[in-house]
Amino acid sequence: MTGSTPQRDLDHPHDLVGIGIGPFNLSLAALAQGVPGGLTTAFYDQNPAFHWHPGLLIEGSTLQVPFLADLVTLADPASPWSFLAYLRSRDRLFPFYFAEKFHIQRAEYDAYCRWASAQLPGLHFGHQVDAVRWNPERALFEVDFTQLDNDGEAEALGRAYARNVVLGVGTEPYVPEPLRPLADAPNVPVLHSADYLHHRERLIAAEHVTVIGSGQSGAEIFLDLLRARPAGAEKIHWLARTEAFAPMEYSKLGLEHFTPDYTRYFHSLPEQARNDLVPRQWQLHKGIDTDTIAAIHDELYRRTLHGGWPEAVLTPGVRVRTAGRVATTKVELHLEHVQQSTRSRLTTDAVVLATGYRERPVDRMLAGLDPYLRHDSAGRARIDHEFRLVLDASVTGSVYVQNAEKHTHGVGAPDLGLAAWRSATILNSLTGKEPYPLPRRTAFTSFGLERREAPTIPAQGQELTPLAQS
Repeated sequence: MTGSTPQRDLDHPHDLVGIGIGPFNLSLAALAQGVPGGLTTAFYDQNPAFHWHPGLLIEGSTLQVPFLADLVTLADPASPWSFLAYLRSRDRLFPFYFAEKFHIQRAEYDAYCRWASAQLPGLHFGHQVDAVRWNPERALFEVDFTQLDNDGEAEALGRAYARNVVLGVGTEPYVPEPLRPLADAPNVPVLHSADYLHHRERLIAAEHVTVIGSGQSGAEIFLDLLRARPAGAEKIHWLARTEAFAPMEYSKLGLEHFTPDYTRYFHSLPEQARNDLVPRQWQLHKGIDTDTIAAIHDELYRRTLHGGWPEAVLTPGVRVRTAGRVATTKVELHLEHVQQSTRSRLTTDAVVLATGYRERPVDRMLAGLDPYLRHDSAGRARIDHEFRLVLDASVTGSVYVQNAEKHTHGVGAPDLGLAAWRSATILNSLTGKEPYPLPRRTAFTSFGLERREAPTIPAQGQELTPLAQS
């Protein structure tokens, strides 16, 4: 394994180094190309190529945001990296126009992002970032990485120098504690929804399948399996901890929680108020699209037309206490109904965990920055209104974050609709200019009481106007 640091890298550091190439850093890379005067950038990702949730690109599944929530449009509608520019490059503008689709399929969004990632300069796939440090003598960040070969094995070591860094490492699948031993064991049919399509045929062939999770992914997987299994022999359970299979909040005023206005309001709240608020807003981003709920009910109803009920069980309000293997091929789930305070067991041939995602840990990668980091009372990184980690004043560069700031910026952190605005905010902050003018107001809702100047006290002897005549 070899590695070197050319003198040129030291003399000409990057303006910005990005860690991770998901949709958010891809948005930043695209908008960085439009900054007047240019920025020197490099983005690194350990994966061999861009792919967006490949295990969940179920046929017919759509984005939960309009196509305008692409990489760039809400910050720069004239950008050459927009979804419409992608369609034009594929001679598909007119078909899209006549299709009248405001919400595009996930597979099409993935294809669009792969198109952008194949053409944008400065993207380095197959590069695993190992450490980030601040070099006070050079006033630069050092970013150490390992170049990987086609098999994912280490091939060479390298180092990049940057004035600023942005973390966009995304999230990773979350597996509840009772099911981790089974999910980690080889040849046990317990898998996360992120891998669903890779195991779809096996799941369809299984005698009985259990889906756990009440969000959009769980609903889409339940519907896909239901449609693929014969009427009268569906043999599928859908379980969830939530009290209901609830629709996502999708009213027009409700959606204003995903505006820059709300993001700024949320960031201004005291830490404890933010902590209390996020769990209560689960239906803004963890519910189920109403069209998917309707499609599930329609499919279940269709199977009752000739008498009888489908062999499908949908039960909310249930948690998995423990789980284990039965014989060599089955799984036994020990369940508890929270409201009833009752317990039961369920034997199944396969389990799909649509249990969501958690922020990917970066403690090891950022260990070199730990002396400079500032934390809140819960030990989380403090993040300012421009998406920068709050660092010691001796650090003259900035570390920005993407989709790791829900605790400081609210439920919009993982939302694709805010990607371009956040990228533009970061670039405005980084350059100290305004290459992307941003809107002053984005919502009809005023989320807090406006701060008003205190009323002036009349001078002594000045006549007061009565509020009411008696």
